[in-house]
This record gives sequence, C-alpha cells and structure tokens, in this order.
Amino acid sequence: MSERPLRPDVPEPLPSSQATEGRPGIHHQALSMPVMDAGAPLPSDQDDGEEMARAERDTRKGSLTVLGLGPGEAHWLTPAAQAAIDAASDLVGYGPYLDRIAPREGQTKHASDNRVEIDRASHALRLAAEGKTVAVVSGGDPGVFAMAAAVFEALEAGDPAWLALPITIEPGITAMLASAAKTGAPLGGDFCAISLSDNLKPWEVVTARLDAVLKADFVICLYNPISKARPWQLREALALAAGIRPAETPVIFARAVGRPDESLRILTLAEAVEAATSADMATLVTIGASSTRLIARGNERPWVYTPRSVTKSPSATSQGRT
Repeated sequence: MSERPLRPDVPEPLPSSQATEGRPGIHHQALSMPVMDAGAPLPSDQDDGEEMARAERDTRKGSLTVLGLGPGEAHWLTPAAQAAIDAASDLVGYGPYLDRIAPREGQTKHASDNRVEIDRASHALRLAAEGKTVAVVSGGDPGVFAMAAAVFEALEAGDPAWLALPITIEPGITAMLASAAKTGAPLGGDFCAISLSDNLKPWEVVTARLDAVLKADFVICLYNPISKARPWQLREALALAAGIRPAETPVIFARAVGRPDESLRILTLAEAVEAATSADMATLVTIGASSTRLIARGNERPWVYTPRSVTKSPSATSQGRT
C-alpha cells in the first residue's frame, strides 16, 4: 500500500464570485465539498478491509423466485417462469415437479418429499442467503395451495437476515383454470377453491367451509380430493353437496390435465358420489352451481359453462353428459 501524506493539500477556496464565472463544468455543489480537518484521523487499513468485506457480502447476495410450472403442457409454462428456471443456480421442489425440468450443467436440483413444504422453503431461503440464485418450483400456480405461502411462512419465522433477500413470485396456470379451459367455461360465474386435505386444518373446518359455499351457490373446485391416507373424504364431500344441490348438478373430474394420461369426465352429482374412489391426487373436481349448464354435442363430450348472469336465463337449454 502506498504511503499516505500526513495532511492532504487543501486548495484555497475561490470566492463565490470567481468560482463559476467563466469556468464551465464547475458548480457550487462541486466546490462545497467538505475539507478534511487537520486533526481528523486518516482512513485505516481496517476500514478498507471492512469496506471490501461489505462489498463482497453484497456481491454474494442471492435471490429467490417461486414459480409455477403449470399443469403439464410445456406451452402452458409462462416465459417469466422459464426465464427464472434458466437463470437459477439451484432448483428446489417436490421430486416429480423437478423431474419435469431438463437437467442443465451448472444447475443443482434439490428434490424433497411432498409433505415437507416448510423445510423445503427454509432450505431454499438458506441457499439464497448463501448467494445462490434459487428457483422454488411448484406445479400449477405457486400461490394456490402451493409453495409461495410456505416460503412466506418460513420467511416470517426464520432468520431475520432473510428479509433482505429479493423474493419474486412468478404465477402459473393452476389446475382449475386448465380444467375449465378443457371443458368450456364452468368458472364463468362466481367460484371458489377448497382443498380437501386435512393435513393443515381440521376436517370440521373443511366441511364447514364447503357447507357455506354450497349454500351460497358457488361453483366449487376441490383440490387434493383424495389420497391413500384419506380415501373417504371426497365421497363425504360430494355426499354433503348432494344434500344441498340437485342430483343432476354437473360435476367435472379432470385428471392430469395437460399430460399424456389426461382424463376428463362430466358426471351428475349423483354419479360423482359413486365415482369418488376413482379420483386421486392428480384429479381436480369441480362441482357446478345451480346455473351451470351442459351443451350437448352429439358424440362429443358436452361443453360445460356457468352463465355470467344469475338474473337472465341463458338461451341454451340443452343437457347432456358423458
């Protein structure tokens, strides 16, 4: 390191009348710089080291993006979500979702089980705090019963330093939107989404909410309808619906929409109760409202739609199902 002078040369300040007169590019602000006091301590090597360390820490700061892959088809992945995947040094997510992303040199995948969302979110935040560019991957939309909420739960309860991390949420096409697009316009009127999983809330809360929206005549999309650990809940939910809505109410079973094993069935509510055990965790179940209608198309699957208005009768009155 070069030697420092004991006192830097300090030029005599010009009178203000001379400071700018005939001297383009020199302004009052430039001439009002503070002058170092003769007795002031000079910057030390320690100060330089702290500045360098702070700059290095800033350089190391990572980021976290939570994104949705959509329901399955590649063209349903948004460009913004794809860009976040491409930019990521580390991908964090449920194993089957990460399997949908082609491996890339220099990119690390951190796969985990489906029931460790908070652990997964905390791991992603730690990676970002270490300076990684992290993408947390969800199926569908990350904000609908998925990883975005888990990340913020972990953020709220975790290391305060994580609050300084840049966090971005990139939306995706969720299952109820993909299912609706494939079957017509069942969400044309008021609708809601309920998860039938009781892992994070009591079953009594699930049925209370379901009862309320059934009586309010919403179209209802049921996520997480059935699993090996709880094979009875979808049937119970549909039986509850059958006690409030007419037996002929249209119900859609949309499984694996956008994937090679996609399956779409349109049933009556009475039929759906009996078919409940045929659903699985890849199935999105939609229960129509009193105004939801079917438009028959011969041998083709009928269109399902819910009119936008509840006060005007639609001109179509045809019914049909597969």
